[in-house]
Amino acid sequence: MTTHPQTFDVAVIGGGLVGKTAALALTQGGLRVALLAQPCAPLPADEAFDARVYALSASSHALLERLRVWQAIDLARVSPVYDMRVYGDAHAELHFSAFQAAVPQLAWIAESSLIERALDAALRFQPNLTWLDTRAQGLDVKADAATIGLANGQVLEADLVVGADGAHSWVRAQIGSKVERRDYRQTGVVANFRAERPHGETAYQWFRDGEIIALLPLPGPHVSLVWSARTEHANELLRLTPAQLAAEVERATHGHPGALECVTPARGFPLALQTVDKLIAPRVALVGDAAHLIHPLCGQGMNLGLRDVAVLADVIAKKEAFRDLGDTVLLRRYERGRREDIRSLVVATDGLQRLFSVPGSIARAVRNTGMALVGSQPLVKRWLVTAALG
Repeated sequence: MTTHPQTFDVAVIGGGLVGKTAALALTQGGLRVALLAQPCAPLPADEAFDARVYALSASSHALLERLRVWQAIDLARVSPVYDMRVYGDAHAELHFSAFQAAVPQLAWIAESSLIERALDAALRFQPNLTWLDTRAQGLDVKADAATIGLANGQVLEADLVVGADGAHSWVRAQIGSKVERRDYRQTGVVANFRAERPHGETAYQWFRDGEIIALLPLPGPHVSLVWSARTEHANELLRLTPAQLAAEVERATHGHPGALECVTPARGFPLALQTVDKLIAPRVALVGDAAHLIHPLCGQGMNLGLRDVAVLADVIAKKEAFRDLGDTVLLRRYERGRREDIRSLVVATDGLQRLFSVPGSIARAVRNTGMALVGSQPLVKRWLVTAALG
């Protein structure tokens, strides 16, 4: 018995925030889209917040608003960031202010699952979208279409395949895109706390002994921790009881938030730099972590992936009528449109991570002098804010 393939304009493989945003953007653009993904799992009943949060830039906020996702998010669980204070390892300090930069806010802090649930709801109302809770296990690209074999025995045909399946991307492996990966030998430890002192919608970051500690504002008296720690130290942190972890964060942040109470169990994820030699192949485009992985010290990884989606959707919307969606000429426009943004953030995040990992008094003096110099230049600070806003 011959299985007749289902035909689509686009097949999106991978269902994190980036993959689901890509599926929504493309189906709202009038395309027939297949999404291979799972719905967002509900939060455990005993957890007040999702441990994984993102600092969404102005460009990410604009994209989600354009797709009518932002309007569906419970904004009572979202916090704006109006100020950011960055502390070096020798009393140097940088202060970034939305007021001074003449912008409404520097970022929005939102839980990963909060955004994903809003995306799920929006996707269920798209008549041109077919949601398949299965995985791809075969990809055959031909001149007229890409054929995808699924684990459930179905077969899809699509003009374009979007690989949004994460850092260990199956799609990327199928197109032979070469990966360069460097393990930072660090683990990101994330957890949420109730803080004694009000955060004032301010994000804080400390560079300390080669590690980076960030406290991000959440609604009410809550803050979210992202501690980029050496893996051995991170494992020690993850073994602590919630009360012990709260005490350790209080000590590491010099008591700045006051007494802390852990409200979300700590979790860890490995940190690495990862780049690929090509974002496209015939009838295939990579987005999100499948295309790049950067250090979280600037909070720009998710924003970078959402800008991939925005550029890809824009390139497709502006394509000539005679071009096929999988046309290599069309896909090269996407790759060219992303190259500089990706390269700039890779260089910036990797450079900062290296700079603050160098031990010794000379290195400490150089980086803290640099921070002081940046802090004294309002135009430079405004440029940095503009770049971070996307």
